[in-house]
Amino acid sequence: MTHMTSSALTVGFDLDMTLIDSRPGIHACYLALSERTGTYIDADLAITRLGPPLAEELVNWFPAEQVGPMSDLYRAMYPAIAVAATPAMPGAREAITAVQAAGGRAIVVTAKYEPNAKLHLSHLGLEPDVVVGDLWAEQKADALREHGAHVYVGDHVGDVRGARTAGALSVAVVTGPCDAEELRTAGADVVLDDLAAFPQWLTGYRESARA
Repeated sequence: MTHMTSSALTVGFDLDMTLIDSRPGIHACYLALSERTGTYIDADLAITRLGPPLAEELVNWFPAEQVGPMSDLYRAMYPAIAVAATPAMPGAREAITAVQAAGGRAIVVTAKYEPNAKLHLSHLGLEPDVVVGDLWAEQKADALREHGAHVYVGDHVGDVRGARTAGALSVAVVTGPCDAEELRTAGADVVLDDLAAFPQWLTGYRESARA
């Protein structure tokens, strides 16, 4: 991997509903968990609110003391059920490539369990420079600061909060559960329809930074 100076462009990306459309895989995994445990889970509802950590969803369906063990069971079932069912978002590959082609580093910072996040990226042939999992909202700022991220791209108001806490530019896409107004109200600096618009935005951002 090419060594980059601290001044090199570093762009962070969220994973679920930013780089990957994780709804089909997560839906299937919730149904499998429901069948395995005999506990009703409304998978259709659950996939409308992706972003926060798994435990924040499971507490809606299991007693609090069971959330830990159920999280472990879900994560163990996940690779065989969810990875192959999950496509990349339109423009995901091009967005990562645009950063790297500009001599920058593309990092993924996600609330998803890190080993499963890496499985998704490997399966889809997406090759960021760094992957950091198990961080949500303001916690994401720890990884963004550590890696010197100038920009963080996500789909959720939690991603906006993470970017702002890290002092990074917040670029939001409306491919997840939050609409443009919510994202702007949360403090997003830039709102794009999807990642297909990102390479052109990045070109303009780099030109203005050089000006």
